[in-house]
Amino acid sequence: MSKRESIARYNLIIKKLRKQPSSFSELSDYLAFESDFQEYNFNVSKRTFQRDIEDIRSVYNIDIQYDFSRRVYYIDFDEQPEANERILEAFDTFNALNIIDRLSDYIHFEKRRPQGTGNLYGLLHAIKNQIQINFIYQKFWENEMTERIVEPYALKEFKNRWYILAKDLKDNQVKSFALDRITELDLKKKKFQIPKDFNINNYYKNCFGIISPNGQKVQEVILSFNYFQGKYIKSLPLHESQQVLIDNEEELRIKLKLFVTHDFFMELLSYGESLKVIEPENLIKDIKTSLQATLEQY
Repeated sequence: MSKRESIARYNLIIKKLRKQPSSFSELSDYLAFESDFQEYNFNVSKRTFQRDIEDIRSVYNIDIQYDFSRRVYYIDFDEQPEANERILEAFDTFNALNIIDRLSDYIHFEKRRPQGTGNLYGLLHAIKNQIQINFIYQKFWENEMTERIVEPYALKEFKNRWYILAKDLKDNQVKSFALDRITELDLKKKKFQIPKDFNINNYYKNCFGIISPNGQKVQEVILSFNYFQGKYIKSLPLHESQQVLIDNEEELRIKLKLFVTHDFFMELLSYGESLKVIEPENLIKDIKTSLQATLEQY
């Protein structure tokens, strides 16, 4: 049996169990049907199927469990729902790209610089083992490149870009570094201790994006979107604190509790005339000032 055939069978098993829990008999019937359809031999014994479960866990980090009361297999997503959703998203993308011979005829990729994901494994290793790292870093707004020695705490994703949150030993400040601006990553032998009270989820709980608060206080923000933009805001909330205050054919009004940082401010500006800030007053003034400065460009 070829490796390609085995991987294709793993994909079918995951696809079937994502739809609904299934017994071994139902999985066997499904694999037999796909064998005829795809002209592969996906038929397996129960012993081979058990090995497949282990391989799927190892390769995809997808955990298939057996429910003895219902006598069905199912995919267990209880422990890390966000991570598992991303795994399946990557799984779907991989499968779609894997079956197409000439991608350029069917898919138009976004033209952008690499995200620096090649360093993810090394950074995760350093975080887990609490090892200092050093790298060359270039800020977005500066041409000069600097060497940094940091203690990595966690990884964060924001707007399709990955960041490492770490304590910069130059000034002992916790900062975020974009992975696509990092080069010459090196894991040092020196160990460190992550503060016991540090938690990445708590750290960013009241933040919109990657910028952490700098002496600011959490504010209550009330926003009014027009009907059409409101549909998008409901389907993809701006922040976990989002509460709907008004939802009708004229507007969607929401309330947020967060730090009004620069990245949140820029996000609000991007909605243009489809958004009106109701509260707080200081944010309204800042929006007006920015819009007036924009008009003066014309």
